[in-house]
Formats: sequence, structure tokens, C-alpha cells
Amino acid sequence: MIVVGLTGGIAAGKSTVAAMLAARGAALVDADRIGHALQEPGGRCHQAIVEAFGKGILDEHGHIDRRRLGKLVFADLRLRRTLEAIMHPAIWEACEAAIRAAEAAGRPVCVVEAAVLLEAGWEASCDAVAVVTAPEAVRVARLMRARGLSEAEARQRVEAQRTQAAQAARADCVIDNGGDPAATEAQAARAYAQLAAAPIRRKKA
Repeated sequence: MIVVGLTGGIAAGKSTVAAMLAARGAALVDADRIGHALQEPGGRCHQAIVEAFGKGILDEHGHIDRRRLGKLVFADLRLRRTLEAIMHPAIWEACEAAIRAAEAAGRPVCVVEAAVLLEAGWEASCDAVAVVTAPEAVRVARLMRARGLSEAEARQRVEAQRTQAAQAARADCVIDNGGDPAATEAQAARAYAQLAAAPIRRKKA
């Protein structure tokens, strides 16, 4: 089984492309969704995050308010590193379990969708890396529309991440999701064929 790490800047459209690859037969592991589950009350990372950032990040039901937490970590690199140290190991452990399950099920390709794939060093555990891109203005507009952020908040989140050029430089393929959905679909089809044929380079346990 080929493991493909799928990443890209915030609001570039990783989930859109991931769904297109899944429609072609790939198993899908959503690292961001796993991370959200780990932050829920009773989740592996919930208590550690509250201890690190204080109860001020909680909503009235005791759940972590991700927008409130995001304001803190996107404004302070030190705090972002603290959150990453809590979350990244737990997320990847869960991803690895899902990858093993996909392999046991005989899936030919497993796509791990992860915003922090490169930052966390997880690409070393993948056979290939695909990066989704979109113009900054498009990403800012998507963030404002989808998350109710101000333009300043949206730009802060976009600018806090690795540049798209730096991501693309480490990719085996790049998919532009900044325009016509049909064009993205065609790129995803080509990428699936290319990635499915990639040599397996992961170390076997």
C-alpha cells in the first residue's frame, strides 16, 4: 500500500482534494479531524491543553474553544510550539493506527490529510507527498466565509504557516485548487495515477 501525505496551506482546499482522491479508491486519514477529537473532553490531549493554556480557552460546556485557542497560538510562536508538543505525537500515533487498518483491509492507497505534515516531519513516514495550493486572496476569503474570521485574523493564520513555495518544493506533486473545480478534479485524477505508482519507501516494522 502506498501512503500519501496530503498537505497545503490553511484554506487551500486539502479536504476537497482528499475527497476527490478517496472517490478514486484511496483510504482517507484526516489528521485534523483526529486532532479535534483528541481535544474533546475525555480525549487524550484535552487536559494537557487546559493545563498549559488555562480554563479561559474553554466554552460554557467545558469544550476547548478552538477559535479562542487559535487566537493565542497564532499570535505567539512559543505558545504554538507548546500546543504542537502536546498534539503532534498523539495525532501521528492515531494516524499510524489508521494506516495499518487501511493496509490490513487491502487498500491500494492511503491518503493522510494533514495541515502540519511537513512541519511535524510526518512526510518521512509517507511514500509520497502531495501539496494543494491556492492564491492567498482566495484562501483569506475562504477563511473569512467558512470560519467567520475578520480579514486581519484570516491573514494572520495564512501568514503564520510555511509558504506555499516552500511546501511545493518538498512535494512529489502539486495540485492547484484556486480556480475551476473541474480543473482541480482533472489534476486530482492525474495525481492519483501518479501517486498510486510511487515506490514504497516506508520502513516496515
